[in-house]
Amino acid sequence: MAEGKVAMRTQFPPSAESQKPRLKKAPEFPILEKQNWLIHLHYIRKDYEACKAVIKEQLQETQGLCEYAIYVQALILRLEGNIQESLDLFQTCAVLSPPCADNLKQVARSLFLLGKHKAATEVYNEAAKLNQKDWAQDQLHNALHLNRHDLTYIMLGKIHLLEGDLDKAIEIYKKAVEFSPENTELLTTLGLLYLQLGIYQKAFEHLGNALTYDPTNYKAILAAGSMMQTHGDFDVALTKYRVVACAVPESPPLWNNIGMCFFGKKKYVAAISCLKRANYLAPFDWKILYNLGLVHLTMQQYASAFHFLSAAINFQPKMGELYMLLAVALTNLEDTENARRAYTEAVRLDKCNPLVNLNYAVLLYNQGEKGGARAQYQEMEKKVNMLKDSSSLDFDPEMVEVAQKLGAALQVGEALVWTKPVKDPKSKHRTASTNKATSFQQPLGSNQALGQAMSSAAACRKPPSGAGGTSQLTKPPSLPLEPEPPVAAQPPEVSAQTREK
Repeated sequence: MAEGKVAMRTQFPPSAESQKPRLKKAPEFPILEKQNWLIHLHYIRKDYEACKAVIKEQLQETQGLCEYAIYVQALILRLEGNIQESLDLFQTCAVLSPPCADNLKQVARSLFLLGKHKAATEVYNEAAKLNQKDWAQDQLHNALHLNRHDLTYIMLGKIHLLEGDLDKAIEIYKKAVEFSPENTELLTTLGLLYLQLGIYQKAFEHLGNALTYDPTNYKAILAAGSMMQTHGDFDVALTKYRVVACAVPESPPLWNNIGMCFFGKKKYVAAISCLKRANYLAPFDWKILYNLGLVHLTMQQYASAFHFLSAAINFQPKMGELYMLLAVALTNLEDTENARRAYTEAVRLDKCNPLVNLNYAVLLYNQGEKGGARAQYQEMEKKVNMLKDSSSLDFDPEMVEVAQKLGAALQVGEALVWTKPVKDPKSKHRTASTNKATSFQQPLGSNQALGQAMSSAAACRKPPSGAGGTSQLTKPPSLPLEPEPPVAAQPPEVSAQTREK
């Protein structure tokens, strides 16, 4: 017993090393993801041979179930030009991970490169359904709540522009200008948005402020010149464009606008020269092709007009006015059958421009089809009445003249009144002079209005959705805000009736 007590007293205390906590063993990655880091490292370094070797080893270990390895292998195959093989691998990734929208987007990209555009569109739609949450927009809003910054406003405004929501984009840029009133990029962009909607007073105000802080801002100068050009001040606009030409001499929108200024001044050869330079710099811009077709049509060069208008339709197949001008060119080329097809398509696409129906009615009347001409004339009457109720625009006198002559020939249109009741004696005098001009006899279906395409009379065209004010044919089409300066394609008001042979 005593020996046991002695033994207990002589026990040594535990060592300091034994009191230290043992280090936990590092966790092991699952076998499916063990070498993903190495695959990614080789891929971003563009060491594709080493990357494919690691991918092969990884797929052998996982029996072909490593999604990331298959994904990177598909990317490499597509870079090497093996589009079909990459498509098969991306489809495998989509099977392994159905909720992943990135896999579907890569499948759609490969289908697009293979020329299967319809299938690619369907797959993109499926990917959009899987990824409807816009995390970027939410995080940018959170960033603004924490600390406001110019770049945050710019990025958020660009997102709304990509979504086509101009009203939200304008609200964002208005808040940005309040926060940073001296930022010329914000002022210019806001001015361009107002210009796109036809709100010229606010557009001029913001563009003027941008030029106050930066007199060399070529985007603001080009936009200001576009506004002056829209209102017929071609010489002042050309002065502005000379300043822009020093800063960006290779700008397609610049040469497009210069060409349309010369067109407005009836200097058609100079207009074609400038527009062809713009077309050389931007061969896929449909607005430049549209303008080239219009100028050639004005010069009665119908084969060239047909060439450029056909090219514009390939890039913008949903614009009825293009088909109408194409039909005018075909009519003058004595291809009546295709002209009728073009008019039919124009009537189907354009639900607001009475010129389409008027021109089609003239063609049918000249072909002896009075029943079809009468139907198109009645459709024109409906559009005219609708436009009179929804706007305060006057109609092109030449359009009124041809419509009245056609109505008399068809014995319709007696009740159609082209002008609203006005109290201004000057307006009455103008209306009387217009009526006097319409009494002048002229062959039905004349094509003289193309030479007066940039006149001050307002055309009738439905404004874009969300637009404020009225929209004229002399108004620029949609203005790209980035990365190019604004495009004032200036499609002039056209009364393009077919010419009687």
